[in-house]
Amino acid sequence: MIPRVHVRTHTPQDPLEEALGRPVSPNEGLTEHTIVAHWPGLDYFTLDDEQKTWTSVQWAEHLEEALLGHPFAASPDDDRRAILHVDVRLHPDDRDLTGPEWAEVAHRLARAAGIEIPGKESGCRWIAVQAQPGRLDLIANLIHLDGAWHAPPVNTGRRLAHETRRIEQDLHLIPVRSEPLSRPAVRTVLTASAQLATILAQLADEQAGPLAAVRGLVEHASHRIARQPEAASTDAAHRLELIARRLHAIQQDLDTTATRLVQPRAVPAPAALRHNAHRSP
Repeated sequence: MIPRVHVRTHTPQDPLEEALGRPVSPNEGLTEHTIVAHWPGLDYFTLDDEQKTWTSVQWAEHLEEALLGHPFAASPDDDRRAILHVDVRLHPDDRDLTGPEWAEVAHRLARAAGIEIPGKESGCRWIAVQAQPGRLDLIANLIHLDGAWHAPPVNTGRRLAHETRRIEQDLHLIPVRSEPLSRPAVRTVLTASAQLATILAQLADEQAGPLAAVRGLVEHASHRIARQPEAASTDAAHRLELIARRLHAIQQDLDTTATRLVQPRAVPAPAALRHNAHRSP
């Protein structure tokens, strides 16, 4: 199970579209099979006879409500990017998890990321989306209902990595980097691949990677320039936003490449062995 913390955004539409793998729609209802978990305070905002199934647009509006309701809420460094996005992916050979298991994973990761505090129902609004095979996305608004800014732990990435290791053990999932090695030559190749994967993962790291730092500066500059009234500022802000998106795409490509390097495909068994494997003992 591999966790990833994305760079925060101003609206939840893009993270929700990435989690769904398709654009948000006012006509598509997301049931409990897709929204497998959410912040506990949501139950107090829906009546017993109220419609239980919301569209993807309604879920995006729900997450964005605190941001729109408190236009001056910002982080200590005047950052209005309040939408936090975290995703985790199972090993390709892992079994399919049930709905309750995905819900358990979601709540455990939400607590590890600091967006759910047990006993506190007026904190961050968040939802867990399970719309793609072997993947779970957490999307949260860091602005509380009272307008207070919620600062996640500075070591969020490490906390998530530690919690995913525990989840792997509790749910009997395949741990990351657990490939059995039998031949010295194969071990040497995998060691070199693992070293290269580590370098690529450091470049793609959303917490301390160099590309994340550059992307954060670009997005911050875009946000500051967009506040200026000149027409040229609007064009410049748009260009910077496109640059930030390209940087994000590069980070994703590097992360995908690093994952594939440490998860090589299994070598097919000889024909005779495959034939014998199907015989009854």
